[in-house]
Amino acid sequence: MRALTLMLGWMLIALLALAGPVQAQPAEPDGQPSANAALADLLENEQSRQQLIDQLRGAAAAAAAEPPPGQAQPSLPRQLAEITSHVASDIGSQLKAIVNAIGGMFDRDLESTFDVEAFTSAAINLGLVILATLALFMAFRRLARPLFTSVSQWSQSGEGLTPVLRLVICVALAAVVDVLIVAFAYLGGNLIATFAIGETGELSTRASLFLNAFLVIELLKAAVRMLFASRYEGLRLLPISAEEASYWNRWIARLIGLVGYGLMVVVPLVNAYVSPAVGQGLGTLIMVGAFLYAVIVVLKNRRRLRDAINAKAAQTTMTASRISLQLFARTWHLFALAYFVMVLTVTLTRPVDALPFVLFATLKTIAAVVVGLLASSFLTQTIGRRIRLSDDLRLKLPLLEPRLNSYVPNALRLIRTVIVVLVIMLVLDAWGAFDLAAWYASEAGSSLVGKLVSVAVILAFAIGLWLSLASLIEHKLNPDTGTGEPDARAKTLLTLFRNALAIALVTITTMILLAEIGINIGPLIAGAGMLGLAISFGAQKLVQDIITGVFIQVENAMNTGDVVTVGGVTGVAEHLSIRSVGIRDLNGTYHIVPFSSVDTVSNYMREFGYHVGEYGIAYRESIDDAILALREAFDELAADEDLKMNILAPLEVAGVVALADSSVNIRVRIKTTPGTQWATGRAFNRLVKLHFDARGIEIPFPHTTLYFGQDKTGSAPPANLRVMQQDFDIDGRPGGQPRSGESSRAGSEDPRSKPNPEFKGDFDGED
Repeated sequence: MRALTLMLGWMLIALLALAGPVQAQPAEPDGQPSANAALADLLENEQSRQQLIDQLRGAAAAAAAEPPPGQAQPSLPRQLAEITSHVASDIGSQLKAIVNAIGGMFDRDLESTFDVEAFTSAAINLGLVILATLALFMAFRRLARPLFTSVSQWSQSGEGLTPVLRLVICVALAAVVDVLIVAFAYLGGNLIATFAIGETGELSTRASLFLNAFLVIELLKAAVRMLFASRYEGLRLLPISAEEASYWNRWIARLIGLVGYGLMVVVPLVNAYVSPAVGQGLGTLIMVGAFLYAVIVVLKNRRRLRDAINAKAAQTTMTASRISLQLFARTWHLFALAYFVMVLTVTLTRPVDALPFVLFATLKTIAAVVVGLLASSFLTQTIGRRIRLSDDLRLKLPLLEPRLNSYVPNALRLIRTVIVVLVIMLVLDAWGAFDLAAWYASEAGSSLVGKLVSVAVILAFAIGLWLSLASLIEHKLNPDTGTGEPDARAKTLLTLFRNALAIALVTITTMILLAEIGINIGPLIAGAGMLGLAISFGAQKLVQDIITGVFIQVENAMNTGDVVTVGGVTGVAEHLSIRSVGIRDLNGTYHIVPFSSVDTVSNYMREFGYHVGEYGIAYRESIDDAILALREAFDELAADEDLKMNILAPLEVAGVVALADSSVNIRVRIKTTPGTQWATGRAFNRLVKLHFDARGIEIPFPHTTLYFGQDKTGSAPPANLRVMQQDFDIDGRPGGQPRSGESSRAGSEDPRSKPNPEFKGDFDGED
């Protein structure tokens, strides 16, 4: 209703121009005065003639103020001062012309110049056209409301598409319906104004001005409703609340109606029926009023909109976007005020083409920003979320999903940066600050765009190649897929190949990118070659490490997890690189052995292993019984559920290998799987001891023999011995009690018993 009141007020002001019969000029058939008559009236009127003279002199002064070719342009502060002075002078002259024109109208005889009947008839006819057009528009909007509601509901809760795509489709559909409603209302208004109001079959100029203004303004409002749809949540492009959307939609609609109907209806009527000077001044007043209204609204909502932008920035994950939004929250009102000041200045300095230029530039700016936001939201909803692969693919390629989830966010940030740059360039192009088409057509622009596209393609190809090859290697290394559990050599070689592939891809891609952006990589390659040669001379040990490591890997001398002896260190090879091997010994110490110090690699983990054991028996024992006991021990070992899978062949008995000082040594060998020979040997030793004890086979241990000598007749002198009994020996047993399996032997001495301090006697020999 407020908009309708304002519009009717402007229409009534325009109808005052029907006092145009004051001018009483001959008119053309459509009611407009002829151009010659208008020019004659302009020259005949003293005020308009003086204004025309002032404008011509001002234009001449401005042309004279321009520096001749070859001279320097005035400074920027001087130019701003001249523009400000010119604008203020124009506003003052226009206000003066309005006052003089209105005063001249009232100074004349109104009764002889003002046709009340014609004014009343024209006002009624124009009012009827306005009411009929608005009534048709509101009726069509009401009929289309269920369609808007259903489309909005599908946009919010539909399935099958991403939310952004559903939103764009629904907003586009609603916009088409909105445009059709405006078109039908415009067509209906034209039919009513032509056949139902006034003279039948003739469309008056006043009705045509209003209907054209109605079409343009309502189309602009329809575009605003695409951004700030207050009644339908699913038809609003901007992510704001319904209350905020209603406020800004109402404010922008008022501003569009004020400026649109004022400049497109009121000012042309005043120009035609009163005076061009009055029309120009009235247009200036309209723009100044709209400017003041916009400034008041901006200052009123400065803090509220700042808080809303800061809340949006807090939800942003990208640091650059968050900082940019925070800065924009503090300065948005300055940008808005600068925009309205610029619009006012352009309108006053370029009154002929200012409105179309500002209108199209604003529409291009809004379209670029909205499309950029929608593209960014679409990318976020399609690839910005965490990528989830199928269970089968995750089983085959376990590292592909986390690798993709680490690459995609970075790619998304890069694409968003490109979108921001494009939006800025389009906005600058819309306002004439940057000619995007000319820049792209130039050699520098096309070359830069081509290089950026080439760089993007190269990076995408390199990343795709790395993902493919790395995934293939992981597929081979995965024990659940491919050919099963890979052997140690395959694991080592594939791991080294993956590392080498990463280095090679990074190096080659960097070189290609440098060449693509125009950097000559010839000197770089030559310098790298010279540097590599210098390093090779200064780091011969490193080169030797690498060369030896390459041959060790090619010959499959060792792999990760093997038990090896390298450089005098025995242990498990935990880490294997192209230069060194890391070995963990039995004590847990970690050794790094460079390959240049490796002369021999002893690997205990190739195909099979042997437990080689030598078991000594006393000379008085039967060798056959001992071998039988060894075979019985092996049979028991082979029947063990935990150890039998480690045994690859029957027991090999080599026989007696030595007649030692105090024992007869028998050697046996057990063939085992690689790496289990030590555990198998320990278990076999335990069983051998048990079986020897069961058969009473003595396992010799060191003895001490005392020799007391002998006289010439061959008899030995007596030896008086006295053993001091102890309650308990050092092992906690009663003194003198033999151990289990031991027997007291004459002439022997337990090395754990204490010596007798009262021992007396002579003996020959050594202990």
